[in-house]
Amino acid sequence: MVFSSLIFIFAFLTLQLIVYYLVKSISARNVILLVFSLIFYAWGGPKYLILLLLESFISWLTAREIGKTGLKAMKRRWLILDVVLLLGLLAVFKYTGFFLNNLKFIIHWPEQVPSIILPIGISFYTFQLISYVADVYRGRVGAQPKYWKVLLYSSLFHQCIAGPIVRYETVAEEIDHRKIELSDVAAGIRRFAVGLAKKAILANGVAVVADTLLPTDMTAAVQASGPALWLGMFAYMLQIYLDFSAYSDMAIGMGRMVGFHYLENFDYPYTAWSVQGFWRKWHISLSTFFRDYVYIPLGGNRKGFGRTVLNLFIVWFLTGMWHGASWNYILWGLYFFVFLLIERLFLGKLLDKHPVTRAIGHAYALFVVFIGWVLFRFTDLGVGFEVIKGLFGAHAGANALPAGSQLLNNLFFLIFATVAVFPVGKKLHEALQNAADVTDKNWFRMAIRIGSAILPAILLALSVLALVGNSYNPFLYFQF
Repeated sequence: MVFSSLIFIFAFLTLQLIVYYLVKSISARNVILLVFSLIFYAWGGPKYLILLLLESFISWLTAREIGKTGLKAMKRRWLILDVVLLLGLLAVFKYTGFFLNNLKFIIHWPEQVPSIILPIGISFYTFQLISYVADVYRGRVGAQPKYWKVLLYSSLFHQCIAGPIVRYETVAEEIDHRKIELSDVAAGIRRFAVGLAKKAILANGVAVVADTLLPTDMTAAVQASGPALWLGMFAYMLQIYLDFSAYSDMAIGMGRMVGFHYLENFDYPYTAWSVQGFWRKWHISLSTFFRDYVYIPLGGNRKGFGRTVLNLFIVWFLTGMWHGASWNYILWGLYFFVFLLIERLFLGKLLDKHPVTRAIGHAYALFVVFIGWVLFRFTDLGVGFEVIKGLFGAHAGANALPAGSQLLNNLFFLIFATVAVFPVGKKLHEALQNAADVTDKNWFRMAIRIGSAILPAILLALSVLALVGNSYNPFLYFQF
């Protein structure tokens, strides 16, 4: 069950909110959230619910023992036990096939590689639970005495698909003492509607363009034209941001509807003027997790240049692996490691000197990210490298007509999707709200309020049309 499915919107989420608002006590509301979250996880395979229950129990137990003991050495042992067990389980489910396939390629053993289904959300709740135990170890938060509340924290269905990775300290107070204001509910509905429209209309729409133009095998990669590859990868660049940020928008929106305030996870990363700036704005909860729980504990930049380089290498190797059990993801992570190292050495200071150099830096960052998405998209490295060659003219004789046709048929849609990845709508909304706050014209204030109320309904209606039609695109009416 995904957030952009009709059964989730009109059955699961609607029923959860109705039952949630019918009860008044926080304790009862927590139970309702927990029950619905466990149902959500069990939907894709009830047996994997046991894994979530087990990991939550391990972290609850180790955090409790850390909180009870006063010995630093014992605290460290409990923390190491939690990390080893949780990462071990993650490795079994996510990386067993990857390691065995590589072993088979090298030594031709084993003959059969088992197919292991990846449990929903395991990467996210594993990292959340590790951060919880680590923060108890550091004294940032107290150990939660009740197992079911740790389970509630780890299983909240809002953020299990694509984040954000919610830290316990962010929601610790709100688990027991949150208040639900009408303004929060309205803001949550609006944010969810924006995220759903991003996914159902924009992300799914540009995905069609990308899937049409980008090759799926080596033969198609060799035959693809440069214009088709540029347009296809541009569409994919839009898609991946709109897709990932849409799920975070919906998660943040659903959290606000029930009184939780999750931190922002995407901050218009395509506005960055450096690769470092991009990663400060892209999947913020993941970047800060690796910074706070890997890079800094390894020594950060406090132990000399050589150690700093090694620490960065480890972080970006792990970042690549976290995204998927395939060499292209590892290469993608190390690709960014190289550019971040170059910026740390000299390029970052040059780009930060003047508005002109920042403009150049913006173009540079977008280009680096664009090529990075090629590595991310193609799990077959041979196809990925052929696509990169094709982008720079290796397939000059190929037919460019498909690219021209797709561009004309989707021109207005691509323009709108491009605008959507920049904070144009956000700034316009803020400007209108500020104008409404200072104006003495009642009709203007009323118009803004009515518009703010109607907009989510319009976005939801368009999104439902897109989901029902599976290919509905309101911009088709503007085709050439």
